[in-house]
Amino acid sequence: MFTSERVIPVAIVVFAMFLQASIHKIHEGHVGVYYIGGRLLDAYTEAGYNVMFPFFTRVHEMQITIQTDEVTNIPCGTRGGVMITFEKVEVVNILDKNRVIQTVRNYGIDYDKIWIFDKIHHEINQFCSQHTLQDVYIEKFDTVDDRIKEALQRDCNTYDTGIRIIAVRVTKPKIPEIVRRNYEEMEAQKTQYMIAVEHQKVVEKQAETERRRLQIEAETAASVASIRKQQEIMEQEAAKNVSRIKDEMHIAREKAYADAEHYKLQQEAIANSKLLTKEYLELKRVQAISNLSKIYFGNSIPAMFSPLDLSNTNNKK
Repeated sequence: MFTSERVIPVAIVVFAMFLQASIHKIHEGHVGVYYIGGRLLDAYTEAGYNVMFPFFTRVHEMQITIQTDEVTNIPCGTRGGVMITFEKVEVVNILDKNRVIQTVRNYGIDYDKIWIFDKIHHEINQFCSQHTLQDVYIEKFDTVDDRIKEALQRDCNTYDTGIRIIAVRVTKPKIPEIVRRNYEEMEAQKTQYMIAVEHQKVVEKQAETERRRLQIEAETAASVASIRKQQEIMEQEAAKNVSRIKDEMHIAREKAYADAEHYKLQQEAIANSKLLTKEYLELKRVQAISNLSKIYFGNSIPAMFSPLDLSNTNNKK
């Protein structure tokens, strides 16, 4: 029989093992989902230390931060029957934390295998089968990323997966070596052609620039000549105006002189008409006689020495 001294240590060991099996850790950026007897519980646990019923419970960590799934070596055949391989497709996605239980219940722990890995293979093969090698490798390769992203997100929304596709990055596919060399030669020729076209554009641009420069210089010269011509015309007009003003000033001055002379003569005439009286004329006559060097006496004294009879003179007139 077991004594109490033996039972207690055994119980402690069993409890320690039970406690150790019960406590588990969930890492940051993840949540814990639990299965008991194969049934998924309706609750999840946050990051940190958590407790579960040991031995009967199974825990899985589900990432709820942004993650990148890489799908590698995806073979596909083009519409022309050429087999090519996409070496890597990266899908950046995130799982909605509030829909983790529903996603795991519907699509399992490996939900991304169904909606990302398998779906990438499907979409790549769909794209290849609908297009030629020229389309896939050259002309429409830049649309592959958006095409796959839209297709993935559309199906995730349709089936309510709780997955949000953030970005898709597709690497250039591997094609047969002989075809690759042909494309490289075509690309080299295309590059040379583009260089020649760009060189031609540069030459044409330089010629256009030179033509424009000459045109501007000609327009500038014509504008300067026109300005100078207008300046000469304005100078001639100014000189003409100055000459006209001088002529008008000269005419006005001469007219003023003539008017003054006319006025002077008029005033002298008026003064003379008032000055030439009978007595004044007699005075002048006497003064003139007194200046003569000869004096006549007798009965035959010339009439010039007799007093002047102005009245007779006026009557004769």
